[in-house]
Amino acid sequence: MILGNNFKIFLILIFFSSSYFLHAEQKIITSPLVNIEKIKPSFEDLQEEREKNISSSEIKERKKKENNINTPHAELIGLDKITAKSTKLIVYLNELTRFGPLEIKILQCGKVKKNNKVDDIAYMQVKDLTKSENEKVFIFNGWTFASDPSLTPFDHAIYDLQLINCKKI
Repeated sequence: MILGNNFKIFLILIFFSSSYFLHAEQKIITSPLVNIEKIKPSFEDLQEEREKNISSSEIKERKKKENNINTPHAELIGLDKITAKSTKLIVYLNELTRFGPLEIKILQCGKVKKNNKVDDIAYMQVKDLTKSENEKVFIFNGWTFASDPSLTPFDHAIYDLQLINCKKI
């Protein structure tokens, strides 16, 4: 009786192992390689369109602001998480600056002494213009710290913003 049970188990194992080899494919399937050099950051198309629509008087006004060293402003680093491209942003106080579909406004910017170290802080408001549900709702509205951005993190799926420092405050 034990020999019969062992024989049945042996036949079942042979059946399953042989059927596995009969249905296996001999083809190796690969996916095409993606050339990273050809991928453009997702915000460049919007910037190119916006730059085409800018008049010469607006360009002169921007250059005048950039040359004016007495204008208070905050320096941010913007990161596109998809392409890993970072951009230095200069945001003047109480003026809107665009980074991709984000609209950034710095209301206050300053320096705070904490534990004998000077830290830059800024009150920042950020809107995502792709979401037209409610134009008055900010995706970020609060204080951010240059030394520790994780205290009040800016949370977006594609973009990341970090305060570097405040100038001429």
